[in-house]
Amino acid sequence: MANRGEIAKRIQRTGDRLGIEVVVPPTDGPGAIDLLDIGAVVEKAHAAAAAALHPGFGFLAENADFAEAVIEAGIAWVGPPPAAIRAMGDKTAARRLAVKLGVPVVPGYDGRGQSDAALRRAAETVGYPLLVKPAGGGGGKGMRTVRTPDRLADALSAARREAKAAFGDERLLLERLIEGPRHVEVQVLFDRHGSGIHLGERDCSTQRRHQKVVEETPSPAVTPAVRQRLTDHALRLAAAVGYESAGTVEFLLTDRDEIFFLEMNTRLQVEHPVTELVTGLDLVEEQLRIAEAMILRPTQAAIDDALRRGGDAIEARLYAEDAEDGFLPATGRIERLEWPTGEGIRVDAGVDEGDEVSARFDPMLAKIVSHGPDREAAIRRLTDALDRTVVLGLTTNLRFLRWLLREPALRDGQMRIDTLERIWPPDDWPERTRLPASAWQAAGRQLAGNGWGGGWRLNGPRRLRLAAGDDERTVELEPDLEPDGLPANGPALVVSGDEVHVDADGRSVAIRLAPAPDGDRAARTAAHAHHEGGAVEVTAPMPGTVLAVHAAAGADLEAGDPIATLEAMKMEHAVVAPLAGRLAELAVGAGDQVARGELVAVVEP
Repeated sequence: MANRGEIAKRIQRTGDRLGIEVVVPPTDGPGAIDLLDIGAVVEKAHAAAAAALHPGFGFLAENADFAEAVIEAGIAWVGPPPAAIRAMGDKTAARRLAVKLGVPVVPGYDGRGQSDAALRRAAETVGYPLLVKPAGGGGGKGMRTVRTPDRLADALSAARREAKAAFGDERLLLERLIEGPRHVEVQVLFDRHGSGIHLGERDCSTQRRHQKVVEETPSPAVTPAVRQRLTDHALRLAAAVGYESAGTVEFLLTDRDEIFFLEMNTRLQVEHPVTELVTGLDLVEEQLRIAEAMILRPTQAAIDDALRRGGDAIEARLYAEDAEDGFLPATGRIERLEWPTGEGIRVDAGVDEGDEVSARFDPMLAKIVSHGPDREAAIRRLTDALDRTVVLGLTTNLRFLRWLLREPALRDGQMRIDTLERIWPPDDWPERTRLPASAWQAAGRQLAGNGWGGGWRLNGPRRLRLAAGDDERTVELEPDLEPDGLPANGPALVVSGDEVHVDADGRSVAIRLAPAPDGDRAARTAAHAHHEGGAVEVTAPMPGTVLAVHAAAGADLEAGDPIATLEAMKMEHAVVAPLAGRLAELAVGAGDQVARGELVAVVEP
């Protein structure tokens, strides 16, 4: 198993059920390997006497050179042939193949000229707004939306950088931006004997920054006639490249039922559980059977019948990220973890209580999936499952997911790929998510009961001064409860060191005793509150690596000009000037590691 986290555990479960020993290579500590190092991974597989290698998703899963190295080492490759990976991994070649086969593609540019000047000329022909996309890989990595010509140069630079880091290939292609489509994909299975079937479609329109958040099957927008066209296109494309194993062909679908081919992912998809729940198949088992050259077991007729009777399934991705602060990655230790159970609920998790979540890997922690006899039942079950999920100790997108599953646009099946950008966050979010008194009370009782100052006062109720981030308040502890007592409907919490992590409707909030007041602190607070146009400190919004520095000390900046670009968990974030002025101090350089809140620069108006 050349992977880690959630997908490694997922594949392990199938292996255990089939009596197959699965070896997951370590990525931390003694014997750790780099999952992007082909030689190291193949050597580790040899050392484990592996008969087959499953790449999972991400890392080297869609790397044709890796597939060839595995096969040349005498190890069975659980995936498509290297030639098929190359044919579909090169988005330029895949677009041309689609056109040859009569499959519609988004108008765009996929030429050999890759200079800024060539791409600028092509952009004028394609027209704005447009998408800049890496030619050598998919999954939304490196994609940039460009609405005006003056933004093209920066988009090309950033897309090349991300494309090289993710795929080792700087080539780009341009596509006309299709406004407000749905993202619909078709799951296919092909064996080594030329037989292929589809397993229906999935709707992945609920996404942000081209990254999927919620996926479901079937799509609420796909009619039988559209489904026939989608699946015909998908099977034709896969067959044309001699495909084997599980794969996914992705399309855009407009409100006028226009279909445009996007790309093919030559691997198992993150969202494969929804298809499994509706069809009853184990896609990992089917991949293993195909890798053993066995004949495809399910027939299209049987799958069609299963899809008619299988109900609906929907999946939400739980990420270590702060949806309320631009979806920035988050790190920390998982102090308390509770997964939901019950009828129609499945959790594919990659973490356990006590794990430390770092900035090294993708921020996805788990997928929470529900299945029901119809779409309404599946959504209801997933909503309840998210309400019963508890993750304390680090920030996740759980509170955001709970909100999202209750949004009319999602419940009514009206999500498009740009819907989330328009509805998030709601205007009343600060009021809606204000930390309730019950959370302050619960944390105060825990802090009072753990020897950190009981809050006793002569002839008065116990009182503590507490802090949660920048928010401070005095809490009078309710006299009818013991220090460690909790009301029946109190929030989930956990004590860690001198902090209490409290569940605030899905968000982990750390509450601690406020520091005693002092003169310096009061002066800083007053200066912050009555800022009169002095120098402004610009700090890192997330932990990560400084990829690039865009301005030198002394440079003149406009508000919004980039100062530096940070990268963490495969995500880039530009740190920009908060106001027009002079870059008085630059505190970081390319390659530096920074913590969240660390000084990046100082800007003087």
